[in-house]
Amino acid sequence: MLRARITLVVIVAVIAAIVVTLATSYRGITELVADQHDRSLNDRADAVIAVLPAVLPERSDTTEQLLLADGTARPLAPGRLALPVAEADRLVARTGSGIAEYNIDLDGVPYGILTKPRQGGGAVMVAQRYQEPEQLDNEFIWRTGGITLIAVALSALLSWLAIGRILRPVRRLLAATEHISSTQDLSVPLPPTGRDEIGRLTGSFDTMLTALRRSRAQQHRLVQDASHELRTPLTSIRGSAELLQRARGRLEPDDETKVLDTLVQESAALDALVAELVELATDQHTAEELIVLDLLTLAEDCAQRFRHRSGRTITVTADQPRPVLARARALARCVDNLLGNAIKFSPPDTPIDVHIHGTRLSVRDQGPGIAPDDTTAIFDRFYRAANTRGTPGSGLGLAIVADIVTAHHGTVFAEHGPGARIGFELPPHAPPSSTPRRRRI
Repeated sequence: MLRARITLVVIVAVIAAIVVTLATSYRGITELVADQHDRSLNDRADAVIAVLPAVLPERSDTTEQLLLADGTARPLAPGRLALPVAEADRLVARTGSGIAEYNIDLDGVPYGILTKPRQGGGAVMVAQRYQEPEQLDNEFIWRTGGITLIAVALSALLSWLAIGRILRPVRRLLAATEHISSTQDLSVPLPPTGRDEIGRLTGSFDTMLTALRRSRAQQHRLVQDASHELRTPLTSIRGSAELLQRARGRLEPDDETKVLDTLVQESAALDALVAELVELATDQHTAEELIVLDLLTLAEDCAQRFRHRSGRTITVTADQPRPVLARARALARCVDNLLGNAIKFSPPDTPIDVHIHGTRLSVRDQGPGIAPDDTTAIFDRFYRAANTRGTPGSGLGLAIVADIVTAHHGTVFAEHGPGARIGFELPPHAPPSSTPRRRRI
C-alpha cells in the first residue's frame, strides 16, 4: 500500500533525525556535566586550601581530608568517610607539587578524587560524588526517550492523515481507471484536476481517454462506412457470378464478355478499397522514420511517375521552397493521391499544375472544381461530392492525405476557383544553428 510505505519512510526519517539530534545533544551535555563536575571539584579543593586551618562549610556531596608529608591522613570534618590514599596522593604531599586526579568507588558510590599540594607542606584530598551527574544522565535519557516516542507517534499520525489527503486524488483516479478497465466504458469522467503533479497526471489520462474515445468513434464510423461501401462492389460481383452460374454458357459472347469485364472491374475496385481501408485502419505511415525532405524533389519524382502512367502534362513549380521533417513514403503517398485525384476529375487534354510555396504544396486541375460547401467535407472518409458520385473511386484518397498530414502536424486545404486547388502545408524544418554561441565574460 503506497500510503503505508510513504508513512513508514516518513517515520524512519523522523526517527533518524531525532536519534542524530539526541546523540549530538547527549554528547554535549555529558561533556558539559563532566566539565562542571571537574571544575566544582577543583574549586572545592582551592577553597579548602585557602581557609585552612579554619573550618570550611560542609557540603553533602564532598568529603575532604588533609594529607601530611609523611603520608598520614586527617579528616577535616568528623563523621565523614576516610578517603583511601594512593601512591600518587603521597607523592603530591611529599613533593608539594603536581596534582593527583582519579575516580574510585566508596561503599558502592562513585567518587572523583582530586589531590592538590598545600603551602607549608602536605596536600589536601577532596572527593566528590558522581551520583548527581549519573542521575542527570539517566533522567535525560528517559525524558528524551519519552519525547522521542511521542514525537514519532505524532509524526506517524500526522503523516498518515496528510499523505491520505495527498493521495486522495490518486485513489479517485485509480477507481476511475479500474472502472474503465472493467467496463470498457470510455465515457466515465475522471476526477477534477489540479495544478500539481497529480493534477497533471490526471490531465494526461484525460487526454489519453479523449484520444481513445476519438479513435473508437473513428473505428466505428470506419466499420459502418466500410460495410456500406463494400456492399456495392460485392453485390455487383455476386450478381455477375450468379448470372454466369444460371446461364451456364447460354449467354451471347458479347454479353458474357461484359459480365466478365464487370467482375474484373468490381474485383479491382474491391481490392483497391480493401487496401485503402487497411491503410486507414493500421496507420502504417507512422512506423516510417522521419527525415528531412525537399518538397520540390519529392513532387518532381511523383509527377514523373504520373506523366509516364497517364501521358498528362504535369508541371512542377516552386517559390522559395523550404525543407520539411517528414516520412518520405507517406508524404509521397499524399502527393500521389492528390495527382491521382486531379487526373480523375479533369479532362484528359488539360494540364495539371503542382506548385510549392515554402512548405505549402498544392495541386491544381482544370476540372469542374469544388463547391464551396465541399471544401472541408472532401477530406472525410467515403465522402463523394454530388457531381462526382458517378466517377469510380472509394472516397478515401483525400482522407488518407488528411490523416498523413495531420500525423505530421500539418493542415490540408481545398480552394474553389478555375478547376480545383487541393494541397497541404507542413511545419518548416528548423536546422540546428552552426554559429557557435559566444561565451559571456
